[in-house]
Amino acid sequence: MPRGRRGGRVSALEGGPEEEALPAAAAVPSALWASQLQPEAAAGQILLRGIFEIGRSSCDVVLSERALRWWPIQPERPAGDSKYDVKCQEEFIEVKDIFSVKLKRRCSAKQQGNGTLLGITLFICLKKEQNKLKDSTLDLINLSEDHCDVWFKQFKKILAGFSNRPKSLKVILNPQSHKKEATQVYSEKVEPLLRIAGIKTDVTITEYAGHALALLRDCELQEFDGVVCVGGDGSASEVAHALLLRAQKSAGKETDSLLTPVRAQLPLGLIPAGSTNILAHSLHGIPHVVTATLHIIMGHVQAVDVCTFSTTGKLLRFGFSAMFGFGGRTLALAEKYRWMSPNQRRDFAVMKALARLKPEDCEISFLPCISSHDSKKAEGSPKSDGANQWQTIQGQFLNVSIMAIPCLCSVAPRGLAPTTRLNNGSMALIVARNTSRPEFIKHLKRYASVKNQFSFPFVETYTVGEVKVRPRSNSGYNPEEEDGRHAAAPEESFPWNVDGDLMEAWSEVQVKLHPRLINLYGGSMEEMNDSKVTCNCL
Repeated sequence: MPRGRRGGRVSALEGGPEEEALPAAAAVPSALWASQLQPEAAAGQILLRGIFEIGRSSCDVVLSERALRWWPIQPERPAGDSKYDVKCQEEFIEVKDIFSVKLKRRCSAKQQGNGTLLGITLFICLKKEQNKLKDSTLDLINLSEDHCDVWFKQFKKILAGFSNRPKSLKVILNPQSHKKEATQVYSEKVEPLLRIAGIKTDVTITEYAGHALALLRDCELQEFDGVVCVGGDGSASEVAHALLLRAQKSAGKETDSLLTPVRAQLPLGLIPAGSTNILAHSLHGIPHVVTATLHIIMGHVQAVDVCTFSTTGKLLRFGFSAMFGFGGRTLALAEKYRWMSPNQRRDFAVMKALARLKPEDCEISFLPCISSHDSKKAEGSPKSDGANQWQTIQGQFLNVSIMAIPCLCSVAPRGLAPTTRLNNGSMALIVARNTSRPEFIKHLKRYASVKNQFSFPFVETYTVGEVKVRPRSNSGYNPEEEDGRHAAAPEESFPWNVDGDLMEAWSEVQVKLHPRLINLYGGSMEEMNDSKVTCNCL
């Protein structure tokens, strides 16, 4: 069996012009392939059988509809000779885990054409620990052009059958995300994998706030299978908002009085390149660039719940989570210090907001949902509207959080709303009533620990489908006051933190959940496999 591993420069090609060796995928020991394949996965009609060298051993290789299996070829042994009784370990990979196939060739500097054929390279998506995905390669070595051509065409035919996998993507990249690393993240980690997978891309680098919104409002999307955002939470939320607005426009919906929005037409992929990456972390279970990219390549799609934020009957935006009070004021402060690094800006804003901590006097009405998760009861009984089961609480609140996703991040590894899921049809309403500064700081610190952050007498949680937050004070947030200045403001707004973006409102804000309104590429293994109880609003 020819080995084909000596000297020269080796590349994996489909034929045609010479290409450099593709660096993104790294080979791993073949013993890892068979770790999670179920016995029934090897079943199916046998398509091809042949001999290849795999890991320096000549192997009998069988390709079926669902799996590629191989085992070493053993020499003939004399009858009854026990020393030759060595069991052959069968190894395999599932066909659905292959995302690309290339012809492997050795190319030398003096050689003309495509170089010497060595065999076939398969590019594989491996499931690792903690929701992480990893790209790897498997080389099937055989010098026969005819033999490899038959197998290569069969693999290409199989891959073409995965209709859910994207062939063309619109990529929107925010070069200002985090430490201005988004461009490097895309060029070094994302683009090589997309190129290996044969996915065509059209990349737009945003130049100003709202650029993605303007772009997706007018550009032609018919030629794309999906949209990918490379950036942080603000960028991802803006792109999701733009896709949903475009869907309403295409459906002839009036966004000023939007009661039942239609779903986004294209799935959205999120490449984490920001400072917190809450959306990507909640979606994949880990803020890992390669994992996010492989979910896109493999066509893993999850339907995710989305909220609409509106005031006086007019839509403000779509989003996944929001904070009012301390969370909104902190973001408003951070936006004033964009010249700082993201971590410095965040820490400085938190400290300054805590130093000037004050509650908001407001009335909160909500429509409860029936859920498998028990909610902590409020102090006293909330007022209830018997007509449609709306409930109301009022008073002084330091912070109000409304979240349709778990909101995982490095400072809250269990999530800001740990009982919420991506698509269980409900939101978490978490309110922190007025208390002392030390007690509120204890509550905030609990998010980073294993202790229950809600086990405080001033914290109440509800599972809801709709929320209305109405400030009862006419004085909103004046950023001039933070600098010690008291400039007169005719009408001060109230800051909201919506997915890391600052949203200003001057009156009551209504937040309504819309189940499974957008498809996102990805999903943690827990979210993809967990059987969840869907919540129903009363």
